[in-house]
Amino acid sequence: MNTEEQIRSDLFALQDKAYRDFHSKLIPSVNPENIIGVRTPVLRKYAKQLSKTPQAEEYLKLLPHKYYDENNLHGFLIEDIKDYDAVITALDAFLPYVDNWATCDMMSPKFFQKHLPELLVKIREWITSDHTYTIRFGIGMLMKYYLDEAFSSEYPDMVAAVRSEEYYVNMMIAWYFATALTKQYDAVLPYLENHRLSRWTHNKAIQKAIESYRITAGQKVYLRSLKMK
Repeated sequence: MNTEEQIRSDLFALQDKAYRDFHSKLIPSVNPENIIGVRTPVLRKYAKQLSKTPQAEEYLKLLPHKYYDENNLHGFLIEDIKDYDAVITALDAFLPYVDNWATCDMMSPKFFQKHLPELLVKIREWITSDHTYTIRFGIGMLMKYYLDEAFSSEYPDMVAAVRSEEYYVNMMIAWYFATALTKQYDAVLPYLENHRLSRWTHNKAIQKAIESYRITAGQKVYLRSLKMK
């Protein structure tokens, strides 16, 4: 049994069919037949066990994968790489094969925190991609690592400049600005006041911000007044 067959066999041994049936409804872009149904904590534990083995190194070269769970495992294995250049190389090979929001959003290498200047260069490349989930991943990294101490007004500029007809790109833009409002309210508010986003994204960002407990009652009243008709 080769590495791919062994790992696939292991994943099916971890299958939860009830979870598969429920979760498949949340990721409509993935054929339900391509979902094994391994719960995320279980898959992360398996990835930890597999990480740093020769099999893991080989698995990262086996693209594309057949199953959604295999893609998630691939992403979790990338998270465990502790060399920046190797992480970027692995991501650049993998991102073109990501075909859903969940796999995209699950990946978040904590190692990036130590390499924010270099990562920013890469993010600029990702968000100008023509691939939906590469763009989404880039915006997600800006949201995760550059809204606190590393924040600069140029970053929401980068996100506001993204124009796409793709739902999963626009939803991430909205999510970025909603989160930014909770952390950098004064700096980010003008993007809504000056209508820097498309109408749908603008209104969705306001909706998601209003749902946050980190937005004050007064801020919520004002944000509602900014909704575009």
